[in-house]
Amino acid sequence: MKKILVVDNHPLILQFMVNLLKKRGYEVLTVLDGLSALDILKDYIPDVIFIDLVMPNIDGKRLCQIIRKNPDLRDTYIIILSSIVAEEGINLEEFGADACIAKGPLKKMAENILAILDKIEKKELERSPEVLGIEGIIPREITKELLWVKKHFEIILSSMSEGILEITPTGRIVYANPFALSLICKTEEELLGLDFISLFAQEDRQRIKSLLEAASIAPQKISEEAPVILNNKQIILTFLPVKDEEHNSIIVILVDITEKKQMEARLLQAQKMEAIGTLAGGIAHDFNNLLMGIQGHISLMLMKMDVSHCYFKHLKAIENMVKRGAELTKQLLGFARKGKYEVKSINLNEIIENCLEMFGQVRKEINIHKNFQKDIWLVEADRSQMEQVFLNLFVNAADAMPKGGELYVETKNIVFNDVDIKTLPFKTRPGDYVKISITDTGIGMDEATQQRIFEPFFTTKERGRGTGLGLASVYGIIKNHEGFITVYSKKGKGTTFNIYLPASKKGIQKEKTSSKEILKGNETILIIDDEEEILKVTAEMLKSLGYKVIMANDGKEAIEIYQKNKKDIQLVILDIIMPGMNGKEVYETLRTIDPKIKVIISSGYSFNNQINEILKQECVAFIQKPFSLKELSQIIREVLDKK
Repeated sequence: MKKILVVDNHPLILQFMVNLLKKRGYEVLTVLDGLSALDILKDYIPDVIFIDLVMPNIDGKRLCQIIRKNPDLRDTYIIILSSIVAEEGINLEEFGADACIAKGPLKKMAENILAILDKIEKKELERSPEVLGIEGIIPREITKELLWVKKHFEIILSSMSEGILEITPTGRIVYANPFALSLICKTEEELLGLDFISLFAQEDRQRIKSLLEAASIAPQKISEEAPVILNNKQIILTFLPVKDEEHNSIIVILVDITEKKQMEARLLQAQKMEAIGTLAGGIAHDFNNLLMGIQGHISLMLMKMDVSHCYFKHLKAIENMVKRGAELTKQLLGFARKGKYEVKSINLNEIIENCLEMFGQVRKEINIHKNFQKDIWLVEADRSQMEQVFLNLFVNAADAMPKGGELYVETKNIVFNDVDIKTLPFKTRPGDYVKISITDTGIGMDEATQQRIFEPFFTTKERGRGTGLGLASVYGIIKNHEGFITVYSKKGKGTTFNIYLPASKKGIQKEKTSSKEILKGNETILIIDDEEEILKVTAEMLKSLGYKVIMANDGKEAIEIYQKNKKDIQLVILDIIMPGMNGKEVYETLRTIDPKIKVIISSGYSFNNQINEILKQECVAFIQKPFSLKELSQIIREVLDKK
């Protein structure tokens, strides 16, 4: 005896089918919708299934396609039984159906149903595009219009960039648009009929269950602001109850905010780093001013002291500590992105090679592997800062491999186009870049550590072994060179730092060689600085070199002095950070008085935008505090002797 399943939401049709088929000795089961049919088909394998096309809770077309992909039902015949075949063409192959019968007069329907079953019994049924029983059925305009509206909405739903699900009041999924399928990472056949709550992580399920219960009761939209996790994506859910006299369902809108949240996190991190950078830069500036006072007095004392004096070695020790303090502030300024000194076109392969040679001499337990691109593009960078970057990263890698390990260093030319930059984890411009990759086989880092490694003073080393400034300065230096740095690491799997620096079109520029002597002179110099102690000690240093000195402790006073004495003043030493008129404003005013004025910019900061603008002018140089007597003497002669 053949087993038959009838799926139709019209009770009269179901009763008609039961009466017709049972009289012929068939075993008949009936269900009102596609979802109920799927439940039955889990344990029941019918020989023939009659399916209506228009039904709630999974329509006939989708039900046919799901059945056809079930290997247990591959021998089951599917017969479409529909009232809309006169208005909508039926593609049996697309549906996976074997035949189609038009709903119409019951007598005619019965004849066609029995004729089909007879062919199945005799194994003579062949798939045909012909619709049985369509003769005499006149297409209805209202049905055409409704089908057009349905098709219109299906196109809209298919093109939406939000996931749309329809679920029953009990939480079973009966519809999913393409975007929902991509979010959930399941095919339509796999998804339809599943419990909606089961898609989510255990910790989110109770919250979703409560929202579903509320949506089943409340007639209005329910939105949940806090995202839930779905396949490692952050999803915002909105529930829209749909109710009429016969059916209840809930439309669920799924909005993927993963990228938005990542962008917000990156923005927040950038703002945090910017704020810390501003603080770090201010501290470094003030600290350099303090060191300048100490360095100035030491330089004056050492100039007049014989090497054999009992205090000479103590003063030299203090001077060395000042230099160490200046190195620390240099790293702080590097992080604060106020530390780019002398920018030239340089070959990074040469710099990395030199740094590796120096590093390899002291860390012989580490095996170094190099893979340098031969024709590496040049980059516009400060040589000493690039050395600082690479040495910091090499030392960091060595600290992660206390028992030795492998260090891989690679350079290569890469091009980012408009498409590439959209996939990068940072914001940049398209163009030519040099990529430097530094990989170690050390202990690696967890996600929490990776989030903080570029923050100043953050360190995982034991107390006394690290300042927490190394990677912070690396981050700041690379950002200040308009580059980017990323880190990839796993606990116990090692770490990779990737650096990207914009390529330069210029040729290599040679380094200047400086004199080792203290150079003297007899010109008149105007010093402008708001720090009284720095003003005094710099004046003493200049006098010891033979210069005549005029002092001003703010911009307004300096301009008045220069207007009265411009014929006698051959050079101005100008602090850039001052209250009231800042250094840039003072410089611009002095230039209106004398366009050929010679100026040395002095600052506890290193290069910034203000200084860069001024340095584009002729006869302008820069010296960073703290500076020694020798450094001061040489830069003065360099500017004064320039023709």
